[in-house]
Amino acid sequence: MTKGVSETHSPWSRSLLTCAIFLFVAGCSVGPNYKRPNVDVPNTYRDLPADQPASANSVSLGDQKWWEVFQDSTLQSLVRAAIDKNYDVRIAAARVLEAQAQLGITRADQFPSLGGGGSVTAERSPAIGPIPGYQTNLGQLALSGAWNLDFWGRYRRATEAARAGLLASEWARQEVIATLVANVASSYFQLRELDLDLEISKRTLDSRQQSLDLTRTLTEHGIDTLLDQRQAEELVYTAGAQIPDLERQIAQQENAISILLGNNPGAVPRGLKLTDQPHPPEVPAGLPSMLLERRPDVREAEENLVAANARIGVARAAYFPQISLTGSGGYESSALSSLFSGSAGLWNVGAALTQPIFEGGRLRSGVQLAVAQQQELTLTYQQTIQGAFRDVSNALIAYQKNREFRIQEEQLTASAQDAAQLSEMRFKAGATDYLEVLTNETNSFSDELSLVQAQFNELQALVQLYQALGGGWQQ
Repeated sequence: MTKGVSETHSPWSRSLLTCAIFLFVAGCSVGPNYKRPNVDVPNTYRDLPADQPASANSVSLGDQKWWEVFQDSTLQSLVRAAIDKNYDVRIAAARVLEAQAQLGITRADQFPSLGGGGSVTAERSPAIGPIPGYQTNLGQLALSGAWNLDFWGRYRRATEAARAGLLASEWARQEVIATLVANVASSYFQLRELDLDLEISKRTLDSRQQSLDLTRTLTEHGIDTLLDQRQAEELVYTAGAQIPDLERQIAQQENAISILLGNNPGAVPRGLKLTDQPHPPEVPAGLPSMLLERRPDVREAEENLVAANARIGVARAAYFPQISLTGSGGYESSALSSLFSGSAGLWNVGAALTQPIFEGGRLRSGVQLAVAQQQELTLTYQQTIQGAFRDVSNALIAYQKNREFRIQEEQLTASAQDAAQLSEMRFKAGATDYLEVLTNETNSFSDELSLVQAQFNELQALVQLYQALGGGWQQ
């Protein structure tokens, strides 16, 4: 009768044992699995030109490599040098290596630890009264191991958090590279703007010096008045005052670029003139949804969120028992010749289970802290995305309006230069006084410098738009 009952329950017992072993080995991971938060992604960018509708196959300027956007070969050489030697990039790369090492340390907690060792001791005791002296020799060789079973997924969640931290540090490095590319390009364009300002100032100074020489001659012969001469001198001094100030700005700008390149302050090579820098009249923005995948700061914020989400599982796993296995085995003998004999073998195994009972609210607070951090980083992620859309919208309108402004400045400068030439001709013919020349020359010089500033602003807007669209880090 008893035998029959045993046979009846045997299949059930074996199934239960099999399931228990499977669950014991596989374990489970407490805590929420990551799911990307909902974000409000617009269908198109604000201020996108009407002739550039976004579609599923839209190509974005941000998808292009930086050397495809900035085609000045000298600028390309400067950017490559900066990526290789800039200290911010090298620091970011070191942080990636730190995160890789931290991931290896965290991941090692999932595996058993093994250790081995051996010892040899000898002891001699002299005879004391009736107790005879003796000498003992003892040799030992042992291998020990310990394994904290990750039944609740505590170590797996910690590894998940560390892996997300590694990805976040890698995206942070890409963000540093993208920012560096934009800074080098912007600084280079500003240097070329200052170069052009200096060229205009020197050319204007030469022209005004010739006018001054003519005015002095006419004044000496009584044709012009001393007032005309003083007004001509005013034009010369105005143009001349610009030159040392521009030379100062150029030297300081070269120093700034040198630091971006990881060099000591020094001269910087030049390539194309500011007016010869190629840039398209319109740039494709692409789909707003792709910005979430392309912008390094958005990807970094998401990986930080993934890590925070995994740390909730680490905190919740602390509620459950910690199961550990230990064991050791080896040989011990008083004679080296018999160290590996059967009778010299020794071993021990053990298992331990530790269940938290009272922690004074520490575990509950740990979970609350992890949840609060996850909520904070969720908001940070959503805020980063919103800021990315703002950056693109601002850059789009800036590029469009700066281009329109530059076109108007070109027309204004052409008119001002023509007016200055006509007034110069009228003055030489005696049809007007030098005040008219003074006014038109001043306006022409000012408008020419304003045109250079407008040309720089257009290129600067292109750099900002490229960075806002997530471009620059692709290598």
